[in-house]
Amino acid sequence: MDNSHCSQPCPPGTEGNMGFSCRKNKWYKVTDTCRTLNAFNIFEEDSYLAKPFGETIRINEYAGKSETITDMLMQKCPKDLSCVIKNIKRSPRIPGNIAVIVQLLHNISTALLTDVDEAKMKSYSTMANHILNSKSISNWTFIPDRNSSCVLLHSVNSFARKLFVSKHPIDISDVFIHTMGTTISEDNTGKNFTFSMKVNDTGNEVTGRVLISQEELQKVPSPSQIISIAFPTLGAILEASLLESVTANGLVLSVILPKELKRISLIFEKISKSEERKTQCVGWHSLESRWDKQACKMIQENSQQAVCKCWPSKLFTSFSILMSPQTLESPTLIYITYIGLGISILSLILCLSIEVLVWGQVTKTEISYLRHLCIANIVATLLMADVWFIVASFLSGSMTHHNGCVAATFFVHFFYLSVFFWMLAKALLILYGILIVFHTLPKSVLVASLFSVGYGCPLVIAVITVAVTEPGKGYLRPEACWLNWDTTKALLAFVVPALVIVIVNLITVTLVITKTQRAAIGSSMFQEVRAIMRISKNIAILTPLLGLTWGFGIATVIDDSSLAFHVIFSLLNAFQGFFILVFGTILDPKIREALKGRVNSVKWITRISEVKLSCAFFALLNQQDNSAELAPQHSVICFFPKTFLLNSLVNPPKGQANKLHAFLTQEVVHSRNGRAQRRNVLIPVFLPPERMKETSRRGAVRGGHEVCRGWKSFF
Repeated sequence: MDNSHCSQPCPPGTEGNMGFSCRKNKWYKVTDTCRTLNAFNIFEEDSYLAKPFGETIRINEYAGKSETITDMLMQKCPKDLSCVIKNIKRSPRIPGNIAVIVQLLHNISTALLTDVDEAKMKSYSTMANHILNSKSISNWTFIPDRNSSCVLLHSVNSFARKLFVSKHPIDISDVFIHTMGTTISEDNTGKNFTFSMKVNDTGNEVTGRVLISQEELQKVPSPSQIISIAFPTLGAILEASLLESVTANGLVLSVILPKELKRISLIFEKISKSEERKTQCVGWHSLESRWDKQACKMIQENSQQAVCKCWPSKLFTSFSILMSPQTLESPTLIYITYIGLGISILSLILCLSIEVLVWGQVTKTEISYLRHLCIANIVATLLMADVWFIVASFLSGSMTHHNGCVAATFFVHFFYLSVFFWMLAKALLILYGILIVFHTLPKSVLVASLFSVGYGCPLVIAVITVAVTEPGKGYLRPEACWLNWDTTKALLAFVVPALVIVIVNLITVTLVITKTQRAAIGSSMFQEVRAIMRISKNIAILTPLLGLTWGFGIATVIDDSSLAFHVIFSLLNAFQGFFILVFGTILDPKIREALKGRVNSVKWITRISEVKLSCAFFALLNQQDNSAELAPQHSVICFFPKTFLLNSLVNPPKGQANKLHAFLTQEVVHSRNGRAQRRNVLIPVFLPPERMKETSRRGAVRGGHEVCRGWKSFF
C-alpha cells in the first residue's frame, strides 16, 4: 500500500536498522543506520574492525564504560588524535559509520578550543577524507539526519580556524580534502592558493584558485594567517544529503581569513564544460545551511572556468559555483526577446497614436468607450513595462546599482501586473456584457471600477512585496533585476496573480466562443465555414488582448529543459505589442473606417489649401489691373481637375460645408487676330453655404480641364 513504512534489522555484524517506504507498489529504502563503528571498538588496535557481514565483532575492555568517543580520544592520543585513524580507514563507508564519524569530527572541533597544530590537522583531515570519498556519495542520502553534510562542512571549517600556522606554510593534501595555510605581512605583493584535485575515479582533475590582492592585504595587521581548504566531492555530498536541485560544478573552497579581509577572487574550473547550463557564484550560508547567491558575483565566465568575486564573513566561509540542471541560456532566446521588445514598443506607440486619432469616432457609445478605454490602458501599461524591462536589464548584475535595480524591479513588477489586471478588467467587461443584459451600471461607476482593478490592485501587491522583502535583502535576485525566488519567493507576487488572471480570461474566451457559435440544425456548409471564421477571429483578437499567450509559461515550468517551449513563449510574449496592433487595432473595422475618414479629410483640406492659394493669387492679379485690356499675345494656362470640382461642390466632406469653395464660369471676350471670340474661364471665388446648391448646378465643367487666360499685368 502506498505511503506505508516498515523497517528491518541490519545484516548480522552491524548495528542499527533500515527503513523502507512503499511507493507505487514497490518498497524503497529511505533510511539506513547500519554501522560497525561504536565507542567500544573504534580504538581497537590489534584486530580487524570491519569484518565481513555475518561475523561477530569482538567487544574489548572499553565495553560498558560511559565515556564518549571524544573523551576517550582525548585521553588516549591528545597530541595527534591518531589512535582512531587505523580503524576508521578500515571501516566500510556505510551510512551508519558515516554518521558516527561526522559526529566524532563535530565533537573534536568543539572540544579543542586552541592549540591545533599540523599533526592534529593531518589526523583530522584523514578522518574527513574517509567519508568524503566519491564512492560514499550515494550513502549520504540514507543518513536520517539530513544536515550531516552541513555539520561536516561546519566542523572542518571550525577546526581549521583554530589551526596555528608557524613561519613555514602548511600543505596537508589528501585525495578528497586539501588544506593550505600561510602567514602574511604588509609587504606581501599578494597571495594565492592553487588546488588541483580529482573529483571521481576517472582520474580527471579540476583546479581552483584563491586570489587575494595586495590592496586587500594592506588592510590586514601583521602578522596574520590565511587558511584555505578545498573539497572536490563535498558539493555532490551536500546535494545528495539535502536533496537539492542544483549541482556544484567546481571545487568547494573554504577560506579562513582575518576579519579585515572583505573581498577575495576565486577561479573555479568547471567539472561539466557544458555551455547550455547556467552557472552561478555562490557562498554557503552557515546558519541557514544553503547556497546563497548574495555572497558572490560572477566576474567572467567561459566554457572552461568561472571567475567570482566573493565577500567572506562569519556567515560565508565556503564558496563554489553552481550549475542548474534546468536552466537554459540560449542566444536565440536573447535575440528573440530584444528584437521582439523593440518591435512591440514601436507597435504600441503606433497603436496609441491611432487610438488618439480615432478616439472621437469610435467611442460614441458607452460600451465602445469602455472597450477602447481598456485597450488604451493595456497598450500604455505594456509599453511602460517593456521600457522598464529594458532599463532593468542594463542594471542587472551590478552590486553598485542596488537602489536603481530595486526601483526598476518595482516598476517592472507594477506595470506588468497592471497589464494583467487591465486584461482582467476587459474580460470582466466582456462577461458583464454577455451575462448581464437587462441591468446596467452608470458609466462613472464602471470607469471607476476599471481603474481600481487596473491600477489599484497592482499597486497594492507591488508595494507590499517590496516592503516585506527588501529590508532583509530578499527582494532582488543576485544576478538580475527581478523578483527573488530562492530565498523569499517574492516572484510568487507576480506568478500567482498572472496565472489566476490567465485562467479567468481563458474561461471568458470560452464563453465568447460559445455565445458566438450558431450551429443550427440543417445549416449549410457556407454557414458553418462562416461560424468557424467568426470563432477564429474572436480567438485571434482576444488572445493577445487577454494575455492568453502567457499561458505557455506553464509549459516552460513543466519542461524547463525544452528549448522549443522557451522559443514559443518568447516569440508570443516579446511580440505581444505587435499582435495587439494587428488584431486589436488594424483588424477592427470601425477603426479602419475612422482612419479612412481621417485620411480623406486630410486630402480634402490639402486640396482646399491649394485652391485658397489660387484664389488669393487671382484676387491679387485682379487688384493690380482691374480695367486693363486683355492682351491676346500674353496668356497663362491654369488646370482645374473636373472631378475635384464636382466632388467639392456636390459632396463636401463632413464638417467642411461652411468652408466650401466653388468655381463660377464667366464669359470673357478676347481679341485674336482681330476677331472677337468667347471663352469659358473658371475663376475661384468664396461662396457662403446657402449658395452651395446653386453653385453645384452652375459649376459643371465640360471636359477634363478648363483653360483660363490671364491679364497683361501678370507678366
